[in-house]
Amino acid sequence: MNTTHIPDELQQRIDMAALRARGIKHQVLSPNERRALIGRIKHHLDTQDAVLVAHYYVDEELQDLADDTGGIVADSLEMARFGYEHPASTVVVAGVRFMAETAKILSPEKRVLAVKREAECSLDMGCPIDQFSEFCDRHPDRTVVVYANTSAAVKARADWVVTSSIALKVAEYLRDRGEKILWAPDRFLGGYVQRMTGADMVMWQGSCVVHEEFKADELRRLKIEHPEAAVLVHPESPSGVIDLADRVGSTSQIIQAAREMDNDLFIVATEDGIFHKMREAAPNKTFLAAPTAGEGATCKSCAHCPWMKMNDLQGLQRVLSTGENEVFIDEAIRSRAEVSLKRMVDFAREHIKPGMYVTGNA
Repeated sequence: MNTTHIPDELQQRIDMAALRARGIKHQVLSPNERRALIGRIKHHLDTQDAVLVAHYYVDEELQDLADDTGGIVADSLEMARFGYEHPASTVVVAGVRFMAETAKILSPEKRVLAVKREAECSLDMGCPIDQFSEFCDRHPDRTVVVYANTSAAVKARADWVVTSSIALKVAEYLRDRGEKILWAPDRFLGGYVQRMTGADMVMWQGSCVVHEEFKADELRRLKIEHPEAAVLVHPESPSGVIDLADRVGSTSQIIQAAREMDNDLFIVATEDGIFHKMREAAPNKTFLAAPTAGEGATCKSCAHCPWMKMNDLQGLQRVLSTGENEVFIDEAIRSRAEVSLKRMVDFAREHIKPGMYVTGNA
């Protein structure tokens, strides 16, 4: 597998940013304060013709508010499609920066607000456009496929954008056309796609700070303790963890698997914000977090994205009342990125139905 490595200095910046994000403390609200705040937010959404689009990994209060106000809680593919197709003139994104950028790329005529401007993504941070462009220039014969967890500039350099829910299908499509792939930035998802499809791929060497921490040895022990449990794994996880899975899929596909499988107990390897929707989808089932640390660790299951958790009700109220955190993208970059993003949206509309392509190893 051909790869390019992230410089140590860049990796240190990613780690430091994650540590700073983890140190942010949210104000504790009383029940009356929370009800009043939610009421103001709903008023803003209504009067500003705004819709709230939230990822499964943000706090459950934001997820519930998105549902209650006609928005959506979804994976990054459905977030992109929903914001693009919804008639609202303002799209408010509770997630991380690339998700807000994606909404603006697809809907330049709309006002797009990010609940938290500082909410980053280690995959995005670990794939800077200058270094990525050099990597692409070294492989001019390859079709450039980038994960949605990338900047607008990286998407502008790409031929295709994919999410975890359609990565396999796109890779199969390109393989069948005889195209060789340059993949970025997640090495674990890329390795999984390569193993499953046999596509000819060279790979950028990025990773998610959450999913890379899942430990295969500890997961194996947990499976022994709970032999009746099915293991659900997001493909951003290390290959040893993926090998232990009963189902591998995107966040929305993991939720569907929990709803449809006969098991009453599940071990789940993805960010823990997903448990809110999993419990709604399968209220009579039990979910255990997959282990992220080995023996002697102070936290056995710490699958929290520090940047997703920066999103909160107070931040949402602030951006709606002030208009801050509006997303702007240089038009030359936006228009190029729109090509690869719309290719993803159009491909998904034609080839991917809800819940399709959840893969199984067992």
